[in-house]
Amino acid sequence: MRFSSNGYYIEQYVKCCNCGQLIYGEPTKSRGDDKFCSEWCVEWTDRPTGDTRALPLPRRQNEAGARRDFVMMNILDSMMVSICREMGILLMKTSYSTIFNEGLDFACAVANEKGEMIACAEFCPTMIGGVQLLIQSCLKEVDLKALKPGDVILHNDPYRGGLHMPEHTFFEPIFVEGELMGFAVCIGHIAEIGGMVPGAFAGESTEIFHEGLRVPPVKIRQQGIDVDDVWRLLLANTRTPRTNFGDLRAMIGAVDLGVDRIAGVVRKYGKETFRTTCNDLMDYSERRMRAEIAQFPQGAYEFDDLIENDGITADRHKIAVKVYVQGEEIIADFSGSSAQARGPINATLGVTMGATYNGVLHMTDPSIPKNSGCFRPIRIVTPPGRITNVDYPGPLVAGNTETHPRLANIVIGALSKAVPERAMAAESSTSNNFVFGGTDPETGDYFACYDLMSGGWGGRDGADGNDCVIAINGNCRFSPTEVFEARYPLTVEVFELVQDSGGAGEWRGGLGMRRVLRLADNAEITASQCTDHHEFGPYGLFKGATGGLGRTQFKASGGEDWQRAGTLFGKACDSKYANLPLKSGTRVELVTPGGGGYGNPANRRRDLIENDLAEGYISEEAAYRIYGYSGSQDKQAAE
Repeated sequence: MRFSSNGYYIEQYVKCCNCGQLIYGEPTKSRGDDKFCSEWCVEWTDRPTGDTRALPLPRRQNEAGARRDFVMMNILDSMMVSICREMGILLMKTSYSTIFNEGLDFACAVANEKGEMIACAEFCPTMIGGVQLLIQSCLKEVDLKALKPGDVILHNDPYRGGLHMPEHTFFEPIFVEGELMGFAVCIGHIAEIGGMVPGAFAGESTEIFHEGLRVPPVKIRQQGIDVDDVWRLLLANTRTPRTNFGDLRAMIGAVDLGVDRIAGVVRKYGKETFRTTCNDLMDYSERRMRAEIAQFPQGAYEFDDLIENDGITADRHKIAVKVYVQGEEIIADFSGSSAQARGPINATLGVTMGATYNGVLHMTDPSIPKNSGCFRPIRIVTPPGRITNVDYPGPLVAGNTETHPRLANIVIGALSKAVPERAMAAESSTSNNFVFGGTDPETGDYFACYDLMSGGWGGRDGADGNDCVIAINGNCRFSPTEVFEARYPLTVEVFELVQDSGGAGEWRGGLGMRRVLRLADNAEITASQCTDHHEFGPYGLFKGATGGLGRTQFKASGGEDWQRAGTLFGKACDSKYANLPLKSGTRVELVTPGGGGYGNPANRRRDLIENDLAEGYISEEAAYRIYGYSGSQDKQAAE
């Protein structure tokens, strides 16, 4: 990283040309403009094309012969996870916006003094996977010796190890008897952060400055006292200052709680026991993950997918991975992906790392404690300037909601060739991201809405995909109709599962959902969207069919026909656009994709088809056309 002489801004984001990590200080090796962060990256880059030989990852030295107290490890892990859950409950109960108190679009964690995650709760996977890189990057810019009890640091810069700009990170040091023991961490999605559209998801952004206010690591509170100038700056750059104030306060309350609770645990068991046990926990998670990977057949497995457009042009963009399983380690190489896009579908390094961890965690033992240790045997290679590692000042807001699930799914797709029994077909892979803002006709207050929508998950060996579940990156909820209608001037006219949207297979994909909104007669909104899978469905596996398509359509008050954004508003893309002026009485139809099927549809059991028909998951026409099922005739033949 090259900072200005006064340290106020970054002149150049310096990255390793192999793995894409930020380089602080001097690079390990330089070749012209190419810089490397480690000897391992030099060796990996120099490998001959097609070489699948093992190149072991650098390993930290564990203390040989150390005796580990597994009872203490279990006690401490359970306590820390419980504290992280409590932090999340506090955030949910005290926040102002629906994306927090209904959507649960946040993560709470605890890190040690080095920035390694030592515990987290089961909230948003994309944030959990990004914690380590994010905190460790920030700590390279923060003077640890100058930290005091009560300091709270805020940060949302995606290029500094972050995810996308709506994700704001708060971390607060945990001091016990004057000694730094770690950090309480909270990451949350702030619904409105300024920029060119209300709700942050500018489907037509072409640079980061279109997407809102970018904040480097700064102290928003110092020794327990608010830094008023930082608050004024933050709240002057949003359309909803009151709501943002409440949400930011709730996040500070969450890290305050984490500091208080963890400090109590340290005092109870002692600093040395706490620190030693946390290190043992990470080593334990690493060993567990290595044991899981060792069960995978060795080899190099490839998979790719396409993102249908970037909001600027209709061109498709390739994401590709080659997953090397070597011994007890995995290397996921995304070098074959497209160059970064003009539009906002680019992923940061933190997003790509989190997505890789997400995919691997879905295929390994879920009981492994979730901390930095379980990520050690997994290495990500994604050179800068690609859609999987965007360079400044490229746009990226949809990279975390649209590209992350696609990346996680292609990691699963690649590993399905090694361990098919652990894999699932692609899920909907989109959060739908229909955002809007306007002035409430009753109160005169400005509102902004970011609400998630769910789609189908992919079928897997032995089970159909789940219906109407948030994409793999989220773990979030959508707002109940009653809450949605109470908070915004819209009526939910239809809310239903979409028949036949699950991809056919021996194990069927889950169904997507359809929601129709009607704008109140005396209200107007400005709407934007970032979504995908409107042109082709989520992939199936092992002859399973693709999932059903998503769509977004509009019908003016008194109108007869549904029309898409391209036709009605002249937008380049129907699934990504910005600033649609919607008048009172307008109806909006939002449909999410279904999940892909797993296995040959010809092998689906007759009783499962009959159950699908009885429940309305598939139509009689689809049962006959896809599965060859003809109702009573099939029953008579079976008898």
